[in-house]
Formats: sequence, C-alpha cells, structure tokens
Amino acid sequence: MYKYSGTILLFLVLIICVATFFYFDRRDEISYVIRAWGFRGIIIAIVLIGLISTTPIPTESLMVLYLKIYGLYLGILYSWIGFIIGSLIIFIIARGYGQALVRKLIAADQINTVDSWVKRKGTMGLLIARLLPVPAFAVNYIAGVMPSMKLWPYLWTAIISMVPYYVSTGFIYLFATRKAWQWLILGSLIMIIFWSLSFALNKTKTS
Repeated sequence: MYKYSGTILLFLVLIICVATFFYFDRRDEISYVIRAWGFRGIIIAIVLIGLISTTPIPTESLMVLYLKIYGLYLGILYSWIGFIIGSLIIFIIARGYGQALVRKLIAADQINTVDSWVKRKGTMGLLIARLLPVPAFAVNYIAGVMPSMKLWPYLWTAIISMVPYYVSTGFIYLFATRKAWQWLILGSLIMIIFWSLSFALNKTKTS
C-alpha cells in the first residue's frame, strides 16, 4: 500500500481539481474561455492526458473534464490521441531504461500475465493482454521492454483496445449530465461486454 501511496495521493488531488472545475464551471464560463484558446488549448489537453497516461494515475477524471469542455466526440477524440501519445512515450522510456524500471513500477503477477500472452500468441497475444484486467500503462511498459516487440504492433493494439473503454465512458457521462437512460444502457452494455471478455480471457489464461 505504501508503494502506491504517492499515486493515490496524486489521483485524489486530480479528482479534487476536476470537482472544483465542475463547481465553478456550472454555467460553462471557464469551458468557454478554454475553447476560445483554440488550437493551443487542444494541444495542452492532449499533452496533459498523454503525460498522465505514462503514470499509474487513472486518466478517467481528466477525460470527464474534456467531455465537459469539448463535448462527447471531441472529448473522446482528444483523450484518445493523448493516450496514443502517452503510449509512444512509454515505448521510448521502456526501451531506454528496460526491465529494471518496469519491475519497480509493475507488480510481478501483471508482468507474468502479459509476458505469457505475448510469448504464446505474438501480436494477437498483446491485443488479448490489453483486454485483460491489467492497467493500460502497465501493459505498455511490459510490452515496451520486450526485445521482439516492434513499434507498429505495439501501437495499433493500444489504439484499438482503448476505443470501447473511452466510448462507454463517454456514454455514461452523457447519462450523468443529461439524465437520458439510453446512454447509460448503451455505455453499461459496452462496458459489461468489455469486462466479460476480460474475465473470460483471464480465466482462460489461469486455467
């Protein structure tokens, strides 16, 4: 627990900052100012979520902030692009610092899970590993240090695996803000399918 205390603290700080933003932006005045920044604001948003996605800190709260500022489609798009950039950064870091860094950041069971899938199934194994209940940043670091891992398979599996997760989060956000039940049902359905597949794959791996 102590090992992750810094991550938990930073995540709580991020949650408080986002909650504070929502409180003072009830009439969209701050969102309007940020949107008025144009391209500069978009770049800042993408870079920020990209940097955070290289750490164990979950990016969901920041994504919700982007949904508030930019709307459903652009909020998801900017978060997704930021995640892709973060994945590229992780690949570079992992290649530079190797196994020592990964073993400091990632639990041994998670390393073994991802490693076994990739060794057995190659690129498809990596895609499956990204669907398992293992944090995305952890999979990125583990895959990044594998000598046989090429950039393109590493990248396209990361791009695809986050789409259903981000879309379902966006739909659930629509329900929370508009009280439209169809969005909750649709978002929950996508999430249930995603989690069920993760559970089934994880059970297959451990059996």
